[in-house]
Amino acid sequence: MFDYDVLVIGSGFGGSVSALRLTEKGYKVGVLEAGRRFTDETLPKTSWRTRDFLWAPALGMKGIQRIHVLGGKAGVMVLAGAGVGGGSLVYANTLYEPLQPFFDDPQWAGITDWRGELAPYYDQAKRMLGVTVNPTTTPADLAMRRVAERMGVGHTFRLTPVGVFFGEPGKEVDDPYFGGAGPRRTGCVECGGCMTGCRLGAKNMLIKNYLYLAEKAGARVLAECTVTSVRPLAGGGYAVDFRRTGSRSRRARRTLTAGQVVFAAGTYGTQKLLHRLKADGVLPRLSDRLGVLTRTNSEAILGAERFRSKGEDYTRGVAITSSFHPDERTHIEPVRYGKGSNVMGALRTLLVDGGGRTPRWARFLGEAARRPWELARLLKLRRWSERTVIALVMQARDNSINVRGERGLFGWTLRTSPGHGEPNPSWIPAGHEATRLLAEEVGGMPGGSWLDLFDIPMTAHFIGGCAIGDSPETGVIDPYHRVYGHPGLHIVDGSAISANLGVNPSLTITAQAERAMSFWPNLGEPDPRPALGEDYARLAPVLPKAPVVPATAPAALRF
Repeated sequence: MFDYDVLVIGSGFGGSVSALRLTEKGYKVGVLEAGRRFTDETLPKTSWRTRDFLWAPALGMKGIQRIHVLGGKAGVMVLAGAGVGGGSLVYANTLYEPLQPFFDDPQWAGITDWRGELAPYYDQAKRMLGVTVNPTTTPADLAMRRVAERMGVGHTFRLTPVGVFFGEPGKEVDDPYFGGAGPRRTGCVECGGCMTGCRLGAKNMLIKNYLYLAEKAGARVLAECTVTSVRPLAGGGYAVDFRRTGSRSRRARRTLTAGQVVFAAGTYGTQKLLHRLKADGVLPRLSDRLGVLTRTNSEAILGAERFRSKGEDYTRGVAITSSFHPDERTHIEPVRYGKGSNVMGALRTLLVDGGGRTPRWARFLGEAARRPWELARLLKLRRWSERTVIALVMQARDNSINVRGERGLFGWTLRTSPGHGEPNPSWIPAGHEATRLLAEEVGGMPGGSWLDLFDIPMTAHFIGGCAIGDSPETGVIDPYHRVYGHPGLHIVDGSAISANLGVNPSLTITAQAERAMSFWPNLGEPDPRPALGEDYARLAPVLPKAPVVPATAPAALRF
């Protein structure tokens, strides 16, 4: 007898979808989340509330923003989320469907018509996440539209689809999405605080939809529980070992058992755990493709900062309000933090192009010598968020890195090397051009991050490494998200994204999770999926016996 039918590791988009849909199908579901539980009131007021904003449990900080630096020959800085609700607490609530190259990527294109098969699940995800078009054109959008026009692509400019309840600003109303099954909501006041956690209750975080409904239906969420092992049991099923986050005490260690386990700890968390379990011989039959085709979404995070303290307030609006395409594979968005949230400004420096024989750090020294007054301005963080338009650059290009695990001085860590396809970009020329034009529009200077100087890109969308494949020789999981080599294990998070999207990935993670969960049988019924390792078959979804959302509600389950 197991403690749970299913244990889910992580409570982000994949984990929350899994928890709700499996609970609706009669499974006893437990969710193990390394981060803490937040309410609207306990989310950080600004990024300066570092104990609530930054993630460093060893230092007593259990906030919503993780920052990981992966070393190696293809190093990258990763921004990710933490807490009950995962990345939804800190993400920019931007919910695009990906560009066509994502569906056509050779890693998985031969399995099925992914655009056609995922279409109803994108629709379901949009209704659950409350997607609507941002209604406000802000000063940052006007500047970005002028940049698009100057680059000859003004026709591609558009306002973003976002997961935000606008309603009447500041007014609390009954649940607008789930027919009364969801929580009361408050209309957005466009304060720009989405990425420090919305304290108003307007942002459609998972604790307002999927995870809220899952807990209401009976799923149990255990916060501040860091999983350390997933061990196969002799008679079937798995033992999941975990400890209290931040504690090294033996008393803080526990074990729960389950018939099946869903890995949904985010790309970094899932890969780190699986690499260690494979290396230690706990899950020895994991595919050797683990860590291959890890993606950064071919991403760069740049920005333009106004010199003058007074002027347009760029914190107005939701986190991302518009975007444009300088070419068919590149996508640029203006991003903002709210007033007073200036901590991330400490990562910025002068914008220096890559390429050529001269190292970027050496070019930086030359730029600093020519423009010492601009370098001096970087010491000023006051009102940074009000003066800055961040430029998020993403590409749907076939590039990747390989990630492997190794034991380092401070424990198990992840290392990188160049992967399949084009080299992972350490700089994106179209992004640099747009950022320089943006600086002209706002009357300031363009900037990148300090790690750019060492050709280490920054990404807020670390994906892949557990790609879908038609066999263990081509992927880590099958098209139903089941782990090759270990029946009863599943991966349902960003690590299962099999190609660069060129857009923010949250909607696709959610849609893929909806699809994966739709094929599970109701508890006690026959499994319609082919046996693990057999040829793929396109299936009709299995509707749950006990749906939580009423059939008449906008977000009712319908495929």
